[in-house]
Amino acid sequence: MQHLLANPNDYLTHLDWSHTAAALLPPPSRHIALAERKPYALFGAEHIDQGAIHQMETAMKLPVTVAGALMPDAHHGYGLPIGGVLATDNAVIPYAVGVDIGCRMALSVFALPPKHLEQRVQELRKLLIDNTRFGNRDVFRHGQKLDHAVLDRAEFQEISFLRNKLDTAATQIGSSGGGNHFVEWGMVDILDPANELGVPVGQYLGLLSHSGSRGLGASIANHYTKLAKDVCQLPSEAQHLAWLSLESEAGQEYWAAMNLAGDYASACHHQIHQRLAKALGERPLAKVENHHNFAWKERLATGQEVVVHRKGATPAGAGVLGVIPGSMTAPGFIVRGRGEATSLASASHGAGRAMSRTRAKQELGEADVRRYLQQHHIELIGGGVDEAPQAYKDIHAVMASQHDLVDVLGTFTPRIVRMEGGV
Repeated sequence: MQHLLANPNDYLTHLDWSHTAAALLPPPSRHIALAERKPYALFGAEHIDQGAIHQMETAMKLPVTVAGALMPDAHHGYGLPIGGVLATDNAVIPYAVGVDIGCRMALSVFALPPKHLEQRVQELRKLLIDNTRFGNRDVFRHGQKLDHAVLDRAEFQEISFLRNKLDTAATQIGSSGGGNHFVEWGMVDILDPANELGVPVGQYLGLLSHSGSRGLGASIANHYTKLAKDVCQLPSEAQHLAWLSLESEAGQEYWAAMNLAGDYASACHHQIHQRLAKALGERPLAKVENHHNFAWKERLATGQEVVVHRKGATPAGAGVLGVIPGSMTAPGFIVRGRGEATSLASASHGAGRAMSRTRAKQELGEADVRRYLQQHHIELIGGGVDEAPQAYKDIHAVMASQHDLVDVLGTFTPRIVRMEGGV
C-alpha cells in the first residue's frame, strides 16, 4: 500500500488498483501553452490594421490550428479578428465563430425596373417600416408573427441549456439586430450572362438584408465560451480562443446549438423577405443567401478533415454564390466562389471597418453624415454615425484584393436603407 501511495503511476494498469492509482494522481493541468506560429495567407495587407494581424498571429499559434487566412476587410475583434478564417483539428472555438452565430446576407431580385425606386420612394420606405423590426424591444406582436419549423426543433428540448431559450427565439423570429444590421431596397445590376441565377443581364429592383441569430446566438456563444475557457486555459492574449474538442460532450452540444442558431438566422431572413415580397405584391426572380460567423467541417487540399471557422468571412467554394456588401453609399457584389485553397475557400464579408465605432462617433457629426447620404441619394431610416459610410473601407479596393477568390456576377446599389431606430 505504501508503494501504491508513493508511486501511483506504477499501478495505472493494475487489474485491482488502477482506479485507486488514477484517483491518487493530481488532475491534469488545464493550462495550455501556445505553439510556434504557423504560416497563413494574407489578402490586401495594406487595408488591414495591425490589431487584426496580431490577433491572427496569435490564432495561428494554437496547438489545434492547422491553417488560416485573413481577408482584406479584416479588422480587430474578440478572439479571432473579423475577417479571419481558421482551420482547426477536431476542435471548435466559439469566439472564432462569433457572438452573432450564422449572421448572413440574403438578396431577393424582383422583375421591376430601377425607376421603381425613384418613383415610389415613400411607398417602399413605408413597406420597410411596416414589415421589419430591429433591436431587442421592437418585435412583431401577437397576431403579426409568422410561424416557422425551426421553432419546433428537438435541440430546444434535448440540450438543457436551450430549454429556456425557445420563448426568446419565438419572440424575436423575423426581426433584425441592431448595430450594422439592415434591410434595404436597391438596384441589382446583373453583369454576367452565364450567371447561375437564371436572370438576364439588366437592372432590377433588389431587397438585401443583413442580420443573424439574435439573442439565441448570443446566449449560445457566451455560454459555451465560458465552458471552453474553463477546460482550455490559454495565455491572456489568446484566452478568447479557447476551444472545445468535438469529441467532448460540450463540444458536441455547441456544434448542435451552433447549427440550430444558423438555421434560426436563415429563418429570420426568410420571413423578412416573405413579408416584403407579399407587401410588394411580387415574387422574386431569384434569391442569393450566404452566411458567415460559423464553422464547417471541410477537407483541405491535402485531404485532411478540419473545422473551418469563418468569422466575418464569406464561404467561397467553387461555384458557391454569395453577396459581399459595400456601405450605404457603395455597391455590394453578387459573387461566385472560385474555391481558392490558400484562402480556405473564403472571401471578405463586406468592406470592413476603417474606423472603430468609438472613433466614428468622435470624428463624424450627424449633420455631416446626413449631408453625405443626401449627396449620394440615400434614404436612411434609423442608423447612427457609427454606421456612417465614411467609417468603412473602400469596397472597390477590397474587391481588387480578392479577385482570385471570387468572380463578380452583378452588383447591388443601396437606395432606401432601414436600420435600428428612426421611427
